[in-house]
Amino acid sequence: MTLRGENLIGAEARRGTEASVRAVEAATGEALDPDFPGASRADLDRACALAEAAFDAYRETDPETRAGFLETIADNILEIGDDLVTRCMAETGLPRPRIEGERARTAGQLRLFASVVRAGSAVEARIDPALPDRKPLPRPDLRLRRIAIGPVAVFGASNFPLAFSVAGGDTASALAAGCPVIVKAHPAHPGTSELVGRAVRKAVASCGLPEGVFSLLFDAGQSIGQTLVADPRIAAVGFTGSRRGGTALMTIAAGRPHPIPVYAEMSSINPVLLFPGALAARGAAIGKAFAASLTLGAGQFCTNPGLILAQPGPGLDAFLEAAGTALKESPAATMLTPGIGRAYREGVAQVAGHAAVTLLAEGSEGTATQGRAALFATEAGAFLANPALQEEMFGAAALVVRCPDQAAMRAVLEHLEGQLTASLHLAPEDHAAARDLLPLLERRVGRILVDGFGTGVEVAHAMVHGGPYPATSDGRSTSVGSLAIDRFLRPVSYQDVPDALLPPALQAANPLGLPRRIDGAPERR
Repeated sequence: MTLRGENLIGAEARRGTEASVRAVEAATGEALDPDFPGASRADLDRACALAEAAFDAYRETDPETRAGFLETIADNILEIGDDLVTRCMAETGLPRPRIEGERARTAGQLRLFASVVRAGSAVEARIDPALPDRKPLPRPDLRLRRIAIGPVAVFGASNFPLAFSVAGGDTASALAAGCPVIVKAHPAHPGTSELVGRAVRKAVASCGLPEGVFSLLFDAGQSIGQTLVADPRIAAVGFTGSRRGGTALMTIAAGRPHPIPVYAEMSSINPVLLFPGALAARGAAIGKAFAASLTLGAGQFCTNPGLILAQPGPGLDAFLEAAGTALKESPAATMLTPGIGRAYREGVAQVAGHAAVTLLAEGSEGTATQGRAALFATEAGAFLANPALQEEMFGAAALVVRCPDQAAMRAVLEHLEGQLTASLHLAPEDHAAARDLLPLLERRVGRILVDGFGTGVEVAHAMVHGGPYPATSDGRSTSVGSLAIDRFLRPVSYQDVPDALLPPALQAANPLGLPRRIDGAPERR
């Protein structure tokens, strides 16, 4: 498939007129063709106008039409074939199995949301019939459904060029909710973005939907993204990236005459708690598994296990020896972009230069485009005294904090910012100690897991990929799993509205066959 370097504005594909983005081959640093001229303000205005015009019609599409649209996007992405895989590999440096797995995940997300749309449960249809004879006052007829909030701006992520980008989880859940989407492509993988964007646009046309349901814009800087968030026609934002980027968008959104929510997934070091019984029983095995998780994808995961908490002893020694050996044998890995590589090396150097930190192990040295793994250690007191030690190193680096007892471990956890995940490694004799910390962990993280690591986020109904700030901007939400649709819906109540004027979801005949609650109980169908 030929890449043209075009913005996709509704049904129109056009070359931009602003400064160009050009992808760089991650492994070599060489520029890739073609260039992608950035969208102009006029292009953005056109995309927003089309999205606004499409909104009311698209949000009222019947469940089967919208579900079929999502499934068609998934089919179209898979039909691109190897062209998508090879371009994505070149732009990111990620290996073929990772890209092929992420492609399958992207299609799976779209199909999951298709099933959510068909099930109809996200509409949350509720009916409280009128009680005209109730004393002392009658009750009116009340009916409620959730509707789409409006056009959504989605920012592609650097580290997941498929699953968190043009047709990733934010786009899939927003489209499932009934919201048109305008995607700001990530500059690191514009070719991948165009290929996927064309697959979405093709689905819009073949399903007979308004053209403004989807647009894709490129930008060499930050102007288009910032202007998009500020545009009054945008109702919400989905973002995965740095804390600095996320908070900048939050500031813009909050400063609008009518503020909007920004659902930003930003920063997390994902603490791993190693309890004494587990370390005594299998410290070396946990250490080896930890090293594999840390180096997965060059450590460029938002759920990277960046912090280890454990009490000193033979079990921890075995863990550190096994982890250190594995990391020393790990080859350097290509980073997603030169900028990410530089930031990672600078972060590692800053931690290595701290007087209270010891370097335990490093991976093999690599080229200028690669990052090497690193494992550091410090004491609980030093960690508590130095807030900079809990800053994320986006790459295959982690810090071990030696805690003299459980009280010190609790103090470190109390000191932490909000996190995406916390991992506990336990033996039966550790359950009492773990139970004591669970309430604290529930306040700090979005997902608690046992005998594993946070890398690997299952796309499922019970998954939460979110957490208290700064892990995400809104800890009440998730960007993965079927509950991600909730971010882009809001409730509307209808009081004493004649049946003929009610939306189909709330009409007496229930023509859509949606699940509903009558006086709080499931409606019999």
